[in-house]
Amino acid sequence: MRYVRPGWFTKKVFNPAVAVLTRAGLSVWGSRVLQVRGRKTGAIRETPVNVLTHEGTRYLVAPRGETQWVRNIRVSGEGGLRLGRQVERFRAVELADQEKLPILRGYLGRWKVEVGVFFDGVRADSPEAELRRIAPNHPVFRVEPLP
Repeated sequence: MRYVRPGWFTKKVFNPAVAVLTRAGLSVWGSRVLQVRGRKTGAIRETPVNVLTHEGTRYLVAPRGETQWVRNIRVSGEGGLRLGRQVERFRAVELADQEKLPILRGYLGRWKVEVGVFFDGVRADSPEAELRRIAPNHPVFRVEPLP
């Protein structure tokens, strides 16, 4: 199980800034505030995330690995994506490692500058074998809207 803990700047400056903008209705490169019920407390937890659209389907990728939001969404199976006052409820379907490859490639192509350091030197143009190597370290969930 891999997890890269966020540093001080990310925790105290970057993530809060993105969350404030997203809550105000301004998406930063596709950002949303993920809302997911805590697996122990049942309280709603929020964290900024990048939502990737690939071939008409949306995905959540965990660049830092087995984060708390990943653990929570595995238990709850659903969450919300907030932009401004709008919250879109969704069902989360975790992908198998082999299914992740095009999603990871797309994610790295879109957010390499922001998250590249978490992918062990793998880039969007890296060979498929390199993507297969890192796939187990990065949970990916398909976002399926709820009625």
